[in-house]
Amino acid sequence: MGSASDQHVTVAQRPLVGVVMGSRSDWETMKHTVALLNEFAISYEARVVSAHRTPDEMFHYAETASERGIRVIIAGAGGAAHLPGMIASKTHLPVIGVPVSSRQLNGLDSLLSIVQMPAGVPVATVAIGEAGAKNAAILAARFLALVDEHIRERLIAYQQRMHDQVLSDQDLSSLETTSQNH
Repeated sequence: MGSASDQHVTVAQRPLVGVVMGSRSDWETMKHTVALLNEFAISYEARVVSAHRTPDEMFHYAETASERGIRVIIAGAGGAAHLPGMIASKTHLPVIGVPVSSRQLNGLDSLLSIVQMPAGVPVATVAIGEAGAKNAAILAARFLALVDEHIRERLIAYQQRMHDQVLSDQDLSSLETTSQNH
């Protein structure tokens, strides 16, 4: 078996993860989710579904996701950020909300809109922006790894690479020498 980066997700594969966003401008954040899903070789579909501008399409998406084979939905939204919660209200699938940074409040408005859900309508909420988008993909992989050994192996390998990177970054003596010379 090759590494996860050697494997390419094809359109013919039934998507396991639905990646939705409120507008095309959210792609700058959500592309980080898709990049990690590709690294884990997890099939996905990605599309714009607006809670405010296309509510009927949003409801249809949420209501039909499971029958299309989707197992986890990752929803990114900025501003009022109702998309993750509204998707969660119309499906039994786990929904991960990604707050997208906004111009007015740097994403705090998005975070609060997504995280403050009423009891019975859970949305797993991650950090604002790129880190949250990446963590959403990792969290989706963890859900899927519960029943898929191949995804579990790729997730463990990813965690090992992160571990190894930190160990390789431990020695800061070369930085200390450089800063002392200035």
